[in-house]
Amino acid sequence: MTSYKQDSAEPLDVPANSGAPCVVGTHSPVRALIAAVSGYAMDGFDLLILGFMLNLISADLGLTSSQAGSLVTWTLTGGVVGGVGFGILSDYLGRVRVLTYTILLFALFTGLCALATGYGDLLVYRFIAGVGLGGEFGIGMALAIEAWPADQRGRVSSYVGMGWQLGVLAAAVVTPLLLPHIGWRGMFVVGLFPAVGSFVIRKAIGESELFVRTQAAKKREFPIKTLFRDKSTTKHSIGVIILCSVQNFGYYGLIVWMPAYLSKMFGYTLTKSAIWTGASILGMLAGIWIFGQLSDRIGRKPTFIGYQVGALIMVFVYSTLSTPNALLIGGIFMGLFVNGMMGGYGALMAELYPTHARSTAQNVLWSIGRAVGGFGPLAIGALATHYSFGTAIALLASIYILDLLATLFLIPELRGVALE
Repeated sequence: MTSYKQDSAEPLDVPANSGAPCVVGTHSPVRALIAAVSGYAMDGFDLLILGFMLNLISADLGLTSSQAGSLVTWTLTGGVVGGVGFGILSDYLGRVRVLTYTILLFALFTGLCALATGYGDLLVYRFIAGVGLGGEFGIGMALAIEAWPADQRGRVSSYVGMGWQLGVLAAAVVTPLLLPHIGWRGMFVVGLFPAVGSFVIRKAIGESELFVRTQAAKKREFPIKTLFRDKSTTKHSIGVIILCSVQNFGYYGLIVWMPAYLSKMFGYTLTKSAIWTGASILGMLAGIWIFGQLSDRIGRKPTFIGYQVGALIMVFVYSTLSTPNALLIGGIFMGLFVNGMMGGYGALMAELYPTHARSTAQNVLWSIGRAVGGFGPLAIGALATHYSFGTAIALLASIYILDLLATLFLIPELRGVALE
């Protein structure tokens, strides 16, 4: 077990015998954090610019609506495949090395998208680019958390979680400015720049001392087996899967259908919907940041429980609002609670699983949650068809009851524990 200095507020590189984590070489933990944040921001940036460009791509290549939609589906499918595969590889070969592999794979096949001549080759390029993107969340999270002191893990986890929203905001600003001038092919080229930046950052980072010491062990358990190696660990893994599934189900269900809900129920124009989306994202960013601060101070479980109760209340309340100002303000607070929990999964999983399986845990459990979450928009759409959007959104609130039960009975409190 590695001993961590609990009262240190300075994430400095220190000698190996000091008891605090450090990064091999002279590199600062700040660089590890920047690499993790930029990698996850790239995920959000890439998926949002793809959404903006689907109509233009369809018109240019003659795609049907189902073919256009499948480009997103197969990108996310590639993400699940990459998340599992690269997560395991990084626990064997190293976080930095495998992150470099993922970024090069993403960069190459994102660039090839600009040369696509039809549906078939574009689908292949998007799937393989998604495989590259899939490893970003878990590997980057493990890299960052292993480089920082125990008393700052919650905050570091939240900063990485904010990366996605920052990428989404960047895409929302950049795409309307550039797309009319350079077209969808040029936008895929633009998508290479964040990848190049992340690659440069990663070249300047060494592996954490904790990971290097783990690598020296002669016998290690296969990472996925570690996630279910005994009754207690299996219980924790089931709990994390539930939390990740609810997180993704609620997020995708709301973010995909909310503009249509606002348009149909309240006559929102595209501009008004965009303002609502922007305000909600700001609420999400604030929620993720606050989560990290609270979890380092009062613990992981109390913070999760508080946010889950907040999400349960706010999603239900939102379904009853009807005035523009109430919808805007309510959207901010709903985003704060619904997506604010993104700030806690990294620290939670880092403390639940040993170093030789940490990246695998982050990526595999999150990927399962993302796969389940993909049914969120489908469920909301089906409920809206049979009942109404308002009813569908109100019923969505009930999933946070499951979230609460999983946290109460399946998740332990491990704030500040020494990483194994």
